[in-house]
Amino acid sequence: MRCPPAWRGWILCVLCALTVDLAGCAKGPAAVTPSRPSGPLQQLTSDITAATRAPGVQRAAWGIVVQSLDRGERLFELNARTLLVPASTAKLLSLAAAVDAVGWEYRYDTTLRATGPVVDGVLQGDLIVAGSGDPSIGGRAGMGLGAWVEALKARGLRRIVGRVIGDDNAIEEPRPQLAWAWDDLGYPTGALFGALNLAENQMEVTVTPASTAGEPPVLSVEPQGSSRPLVNSLITGPPGSSQLVWPEQRPGESSLTLAGSVPAGAPPARLRVAAGNPTYWFASALRHSLVGAGVQVDGDAYDVDDVAPRPEAGEAAVLYTHRSATLAEIAQPMIKDSINLYGEAVLRLCAAPGAVPTNDAALAGLRMRLAAWGIPDGAWQIVDGSGLSRRDAVAPEALVVVLQRMYDASGRSPWMTALPVAGRDGTLEGRMRGTAAENTVRAKTGTMSNIRTLAGYARTRDGEALAFAIMADNFEGSGAAAVEAIDRIVVRLAEFSRAPR
Repeated sequence: MRCPPAWRGWILCVLCALTVDLAGCAKGPAAVTPSRPSGPLQQLTSDITAATRAPGVQRAAWGIVVQSLDRGERLFELNARTLLVPASTAKLLSLAAAVDAVGWEYRYDTTLRATGPVVDGVLQGDLIVAGSGDPSIGGRAGMGLGAWVEALKARGLRRIVGRVIGDDNAIEEPRPQLAWAWDDLGYPTGALFGALNLAENQMEVTVTPASTAGEPPVLSVEPQGSSRPLVNSLITGPPGSSQLVWPEQRPGESSLTLAGSVPAGAPPARLRVAAGNPTYWFASALRHSLVGAGVQVDGDAYDVDDVAPRPEAGEAAVLYTHRSATLAEIAQPMIKDSINLYGEAVLRLCAAPGAVPTNDAALAGLRMRLAAWGIPDGAWQIVDGSGLSRRDAVAPEALVVVLQRMYDASGRSPWMTALPVAGRDGTLEGRMRGTAAENTVRAKTGTMSNIRTLAGYARTRDGEALAFAIMADNFEGSGAAAVEAIDRIVVRLAEFSRAPR
């Protein structure tokens, strides 16, 4: 049927209006919609799809984006804009935004200050250690307190009449971030972040079984951790029984409970646990180091919040300033080893200059930067810097936008060298060995119960550079099954060639 001439203009106007309206809805990160694949691309699509339907992951919520960095072409996508739990791949957002905010050469400062004069080697007052959030002191990206003590002794200090006080007021009070699971908090992965952090805020507990089954084992800790309150709920099991020991930082309790069983006659078990209040932990360890080096300390160690009247660190004389490693150096263990404490510290660098670097201020800075990169608020819902929260949600497409922005073809930038290398180091050291992905894939892992993610870069058999984000949430099988499916996809990317076989 022909349209009457009078209708044609009206229909054309409606079609134009619909076109404009649809175009206005196309928001979010720019994406190249793949054309219908054929030949090698069709086979790649088929193989990736098959991996997502493997036993153990068939019921998972999958989100996958594979983008060619060389051609600007989308090779594969599945639920590219769906919000999924990123786990530790969220650290990629924290680091990228922090670099944009302060640069790779940024360093944290921590100062030792005296509230009174030093006369003939005697500090007539308190020693205050004031932090700014350095996560690396005594950890994988920094040295311990030995140099600090030697610097004080070099100034002639031999006695402190007062106390050793940890001042954490430069940052909000240490606390679990939103929706952290309480059963994570006793482990090093759930260690609290603050203005003062030492040895990644973790310590070792030794569990020595009793000689008789049914009796409680003996707990012992490092000297600087002796003030950490522990509750011994362990039992000594029969000889040859299974050993299972775990920490519990139970809600509402300041003490850490150790639970489980160790067999009689077995060697002592050693368990790494969260050190509790990071400020008090730091001050206690510093006091222990001073005393151990021959500096007499008359007072005890304190968190500044437990001291009245509260001393003002800014008015005290500076005795020593410690400058951290650069952000480029701190990024290496943060990403390769996926240290949650480092993720929380680095996120705080996103806060606006002059603002107290609270979690909210840091997230506001993150939001501003992601928006500037073309990632709208609807593409992510991040509430912490480490990815430990199950409230975190990110679209795989948003991760790929960040990967595209930070990519360095030379592979020598701090960003590229921080990423774990398949089969070689970091959290990918034991994965994809003996495959085309070994030594060629660099990617950040994410691991939580029933969640596995991987985001990074692959180079195909033809040498084509790809960025990818692969997310599997709420799979029905084991974690090993999910890792196998993800690795199968990544290896296939490394094997991919546009040339017909």
